[in-house]
Amino acid sequence: MTAFPATNIAINAAGHIAFAGQDTVNLAARFGTPLYLMDEDRIRANCRAYRKAFAAAFGKDGFDVLFASKAASYVRLYQIMTEEDMGVDVVSAGEIATAKAAGYDMSRACFHGNNKTDADIAYGLDAGVGTFVVDGLEELVALERECERRGVVQDILLRITPGIDPHTYEEVATGKVDSKFGSAIATGAAEAITASALGCHHVNLAGYHCHVGSQVFGEDVFERAAWVMLEFAAKIRDDYGFAPRVLNLGGGFGVPYVADEEPLDISAKCAALAAAVKAACADFGLDVPRILMEPGRSIVADAGMTLYTVGSVKRIPGFKNYVSVDGGLPDNPRYALYRSRYTVLAASRAGEACDMEATVAGRCCESGDIIQPGVMLPAGMARGDILAVCTTGAYNYSMASNYNRIPRPPVVMLSGGEGGAATVAVERETFEDLIRLDAR
Repeated sequence: MTAFPATNIAINAAGHIAFAGQDTVNLAARFGTPLYLMDEDRIRANCRAYRKAFAAAFGKDGFDVLFASKAASYVRLYQIMTEEDMGVDVVSAGEIATAKAAGYDMSRACFHGNNKTDADIAYGLDAGVGTFVVDGLEELVALERECERRGVVQDILLRITPGIDPHTYEEVATGKVDSKFGSAIATGAAEAITASALGCHHVNLAGYHCHVGSQVFGEDVFERAAWVMLEFAAKIRDDYGFAPRVLNLGGGFGVPYVADEEPLDISAKCAALAAAVKAACADFGLDVPRILMEPGRSIVADAGMTLYTVGSVKRIPGFKNYVSVDGGLPDNPRYALYRSRYTVLAASRAGEACDMEATVAGRCCESGDIIQPGVMLPAGMARGDILAVCTTGAYNYSMASNYNRIPRPPVVMLSGGEGGAATVAVERETFEDLIRLDAR
């Protein structure tokens, strides 16, 4: 029997997969497939775990936890972030617009992006974004110019590249010297942009930001990044007289996608990070800045599951088997992009022995439209069965497309466990949605 990567997955008395206490086969029949499910109770629990851990590590006023919107962005999520006292980071005007539509307090938002356009900058200022994370010198000049035109002063952090290798997927490593993000310490660019920011009259430099990568598990990546950043901060203090009030160490905590990946102990990780930050500050003679972190995946990933209906089972004797479903690349491109591992379950046959190895494939006219190879499923899998792909709450809906002109699935929020609520947070796209912007 396949092991489950998260504790909100079980087999119920009907022999079906239950997610957040609710029968997935019944949910598929009610809402159709493909279907994104989100466990609202798990999202809230993850938010609270982070805030509790950071409060214990840094004191109730010494931190803020910001949800990384790029992991998943729609109105209901920002409403939950408000209710759970979470900050947010946003990376586009579209994410800002979505947060605003939810009534989110934009003064608690950090605006990221390595290439903010003039229109993005203006939109962020109009929206009242609390902090701009300035990625490079050209952005700094453009922001200063727009703020001067408006007669305002904008709080900023500078995105600094610490040169840390997180030993994770190359595609999601963001803190190395040759990253497209930020200004590198090693090249002198970080000092140069800091000096420029300190000379501006319409931006207020509050501190620094860095981000080293994604899917970080047991490594001491954040502790090493904090040390490098604080060493840099001490040099700037000595040379320019500026000490940071804020240090944002980004996000990237790992999440188990398969049973052999161990979940992180967030409290222990935060305690270790706090010890490293305080030790570095003591060594460099710095006051401990307010520490910000930006978890995204680890807030919503295990709160998600995607349901599909099997359309065909193709058996090629002596070669391989394919189980094709009614979704794929448009609703989950992560295997095609990263060769990401997933746990795939026979939701409608959960009590049966898994004695057939198969590649779970999507419906697109694309040979790379694969959800997961090497999946063990019951040999009796047939058209009409329901498959569940676990841990799809992050970077699935947010990366979804209309490739092959396929409408995107709905998002349904689950709460209250067995017998609880199932509420549509994002409607299923229609064919009319697909052609609404086409000139006719």
